[in-house]
Amino acid sequence: MATIDLNLPANVGWTTWENAAAQASGLAAKVAEALRGAIAARGRAVLAVSGGRSPVAFLEALSAEQLDWSKVTVTLADERWVPESHPDSNAGLVRRHLLKGAAAKALFCGLYQAAASLEEAAQNAERQVAELALPIDVLVLGMGDDGHTASLFPGSPGLVEALDPAGVRRCLPAWAPSVPHQRLTLSRAVLAGARVQLLAIQGQAKLATLRAALAENDEQRMPVSAFLRAPLSIHWCP
Repeated sequence: MATIDLNLPANVGWTTWENAAAQASGLAAKVAEALRGAIAARGRAVLAVSGGRSPVAFLEALSAEQLDWSKVTVTLADERWVPESHPDSNAGLVRRHLLKGAAAKALFCGLYQAAASLEEAAQNAERQVAELALPIDVLVLGMGDDGHTASLFPGSPGLVEALDPAGVRRCLPAWAPSVPHQRLTLSRAVLAGARVQLLAIQGQAKLATLRAALAENDEQRMPVSAFLRAPLSIHWCP
């Protein structure tokens, strides 16, 4: 496979996988290895994953990995503001594809709660995230064609606050251009503090978006730019 020259920042890792299946199994193995290391070092591990359609195969592969799942807490990088029973719920996705078999022993910390407003929901989620043993040990991010990651969308109200590296809020309300519009997202301060950070992307369109984000380095226009630095490891497949 041809070498891909992206002029990545120093110490940002890059892995090209042959196809989506290889990416899913390879990424799952790397995440499991990092979780085992965290458990060995600190007795517990916190894993944060992203939702959407792309992570399904990865979550399925990770659920089959052998580790002490009872010592793992799973949370979300972001969530759609919908009940877990809703088909767009990231929590529902994680329960269906990751938290099964031995992996069902993991503790799950979701972000959604019923509330009178999105802001109130974010405040409720903030209290839940505050109970996690931060920093996150392993973070798996995705990226949209518009350069968003988690629910940090270009042009979203509150994006400046959410991307503040010194921000004090852990979870904030977010608004997506796609349905459902109302979201909850972990802040940059929490996400970028993860000990192990991985970005999983697929296809030529995402590669072009990544290339543009690296070239422009404009966090407000392409929020993924905020994370394109060490200790990030990028995993791509055609």
